[in-house]
Amino acid sequence: MNYWLMKSEPDVFGIDHLKAMPNQTEHWDGVRNYQARNMMRDQMKVGDQVFFYHSNCDVPGIVGIMEVVKEGYVDHTAFDPDQKYYDPKSDPDKPRWYMVDVKFVRDLKRNIPLAELKEYADGPLADCPLVRKGNRLSIMPLTKDQWDFILSLE
Repeated sequence: MNYWLMKSEPDVFGIDHLKAMPNQTEHWDGVRNYQARNMMRDQMKVGDQVFFYHSNCDVPGIVGIMEVVKEGYVDHTAFDPDQKYYDPKSDPDKPRWYMVDVKFVRDLKRNIPLAELKEYADGPLADCPLVRKGNRLSIMPLTKDQWDFILSLE
């Protein structure tokens, strides 16, 4: 099993949006970064555990847990000019963008803020991409030890 962190703005698609979806499941679309795309397309597997991270808000942080329930497949929103994440250079015959489906597992007992996580940047989270300077990826891998440590902060 792999462990991940996926970021979304709560005003655009937050954990409450996911909980309100049929079967509390939704596709994670709109990723337009090649490195993050490659992780979804090539590495994410059914059963992988994912932290849901609220970004670009008053208190950014980890708010819940999701599970990958469908492995990488073509992000159809790239082909639709009426979609926010339309990419006119994306071709259905040679798609550029992929997505996965995620399912809500649970809320964390509390929001674990980024500021608190950064306190462990020289310790248990030293190699965690989230607390590294300049890391802006919306999807990042975590180790089992990082996952377990973050859960211990609940």
